[in-house]
Amino acid sequence: MSITMYQASVPRFAAMLKNLDAILGRAQAHAAQKKIDPAVLLAARLFPDMFALQKQVQIASDHAKGACARLAGVEVPKYEDNESGFDELRARVAKTIAFVESVKPAQIDNSEQRDIAFKLGGRDLAFKGADYLLGFAWPNFYFHMVTAYNILRHNGVEIGKRDYMGNA
Repeated sequence: MSITMYQASVPRFAAMLKNLDAILGRAQAHAAQKKIDPAVLLAARLFPDMFALQKQVQIASDHAKGACARLAGVEVPKYEDNESGFDELRARVAKTIAFVESVKPAQIDNSEQRDIAFKLGGRDLAFKGADYLLGFAWPNFYFHMVTAYNILRHNGVEIGKRDYMGNA
């Protein structure tokens, strides 16, 4: 059985982002129910030198939209990173899902050998499409997804593995 680059990217990113939205919704409800200032959860982090929840969500979003755009050979959408509440973060996730789902199979399929080059943190990075998706985009996306989940779980939001995995 073979899998296309589209199948390995767009549907997976979209599904996990939908799970992230649901988790953020649960966190928002938890904050309201427990009378916790949402800013406390948004600023929570697992360790002082790690990014806070808000940034984890932004970066997960960035990797999903960046991967789909680069594999499709289109410009990566730029977001301001100025979300200040759960509603705004969830709107960012929704906007990312809409972009990811707008990319068509014909744009991504057969991109295994496409040259992918960009700057990150002042470094020039270069990959072939499959190596980029499997060895860079996916690991980074999942790292920030699971870190966002762990921050919320650590702060008492009642979520579990099924919330993270969704209907995968």
